[in-house]
Amino acid sequence: MSLWTPSGEHPVDRPGRSASTPPRQERPSGPPPGDPAGPPLTDDELASLSPEERAQVEAMAEQVEDARRQLLAAPAGPVVGQQALQFYELAALHLSQPQPRLDDARIAIDALAAVVEALGSRLGPAESPLRQAVDQLRMAFVEVADQGADGPPPDDAAPGDG
Repeated sequence: MSLWTPSGEHPVDRPGRSASTPPRQERPSGPPPGDPAGPPLTDDELASLSPEERAQVEAMAEQVEDARRQLLAAPAGPVVGQQALQFYELAALHLSQPQPRLDDARIAIDALAAVVEALGSRLGPAESPLRQAVDQLRMAFVEVADQGADGPPPDDAAPGDG
């Protein structure tokens, strides 16, 4: 099994499987060997490391495993809510530019709203602040758009319409 992330596709180790015996695969371009965001090191790559480098790789692997344990111990609703805040930050960033990027802000606002609307009370204590964040972003969007921010036509306008 593998997991897709922005840095590429990564194999997911099952509990009980030895981290020192990763599946053989051709290494794609991306993070350097040993980077936790990259694929696991092959046996040959592990053998070529100095003792210090190997200790560093093992320490990073342990940190990743600790993070996995902490994530599994937390309820999913608040974790998803915390991740949804990245949409808030992205929208605010696009709205706060000297030349606001309204279409990009709209995508981030709609993504945050979709998470909140779809999950609602399943977000737990994160629901109320996230609903407030959606409202704040929508008001900020209208304010920025009313100030005459230039940007591409809205997604629902066909090219050439106007």
